[in-house]
Amino acid sequence: MILENQPGQRYRMQDFLREEAAVEPDAPATGPVTKETQIIAIYGKGGIGKSFTLANLSYMLAQLGKKVLLIGCDPKSDTTSLLFGGRACPTIIQTASTRKEAGAEVAISDVCFKRDGVFAMELGGPEVGRGCGGRGIIHGFETLEKLGFHDWDFDYVLLDFLGDVVCGGFGLPIARDMCQKVVVVGSNDLQSLYVANNVCSAVQYFRKLGGNVGVAGLVVNKDDGTGEAHAFAHAVGIPVLASIPQDEDIRRKSANYQIIGMPGGNWGPLFESLSINLAEAPPVLPNPLDQDGLLGLFDSSETGADYQLEPATPEDMCATGAADKPSLEVVYDTI
Repeated sequence: MILENQPGQRYRMQDFLREEAAVEPDAPATGPVTKETQIIAIYGKGGIGKSFTLANLSYMLAQLGKKVLLIGCDPKSDTTSLLFGGRACPTIIQTASTRKEAGAEVAISDVCFKRDGVFAMELGGPEVGRGCGGRGIIHGFETLEKLGFHDWDFDYVLLDFLGDVVCGGFGLPIARDMCQKVVVVGSNDLQSLYVANNVCSAVQYFRKLGGNVGVAGLVVNKDDGTGEAHAFAHAVGIPVLASIPQDEDIRRKSANYQIIGMPGGNWGPLFESLSINLAEAPPVLPNPLDQDGLLGLFDSSETGADYQLEPATPEDMCATGAADKPSLEVVYDTI
């Protein structure tokens, strides 16, 4: 795709994206600590139930007397939908762009909304094919800093991040010590544990570079009792903070945008326990698994882990009966 730049100049979309990706984010705040806030980044495979877990967890924390800010960092902007009964929340990125075109500044009331003690907002992301989602996350946090993020008074700030996107913007909290600890959400399936293992690898990598972020633990969602997620947590050295069962009542209420993490409800004790475990869990350094170790958590008859690699040969790559040519030299038939 060709874009217009300055008069007489044109450049390709990939040049535009390279320039955008090359812009470094602002330096992190280095002033004195003015409050004690637990900033926790939650990662997991897309569709694993992070938004469901976070909406109910944040609601329960608020009912326990905590002041909570929930920030959706997923370009789908669906983190707060359960909290607000399915209503879409205006995103920071879209609102900031609209205000800028109008020559106005973004205000807190434009992007932050509340329900029963939970404050929530969505960073959002660019339209498909029109920018980098990771850069959108960086721009969103820069806007939050301009709005006074470092002066806000919360007991908990919960950040909802995709775990199966590995570009720099989505790894920002780990890479730049923007949170104290990470929670991974997974289930008893290989793909979600692969993502959880990748997050643990990122934490280990940045700790070796001098970072301070650790993993608080794993939340097992849609737990069917087969045990692979618990085995993963034990293998990498992190605790299981909660196991949310695979239950029809939970599925139905979640699909109808009903909060189940409230005192007095059937599932209240589960989310109250998760709230306590989350608060008390220290940030630990995990020991991520290699691919064979990850596959070893599952029955090889189900994963195909017992398959042996068979190398291909040059003959395999040619049509049947093709001549064995010693070089790429083209030989023409004489007439």
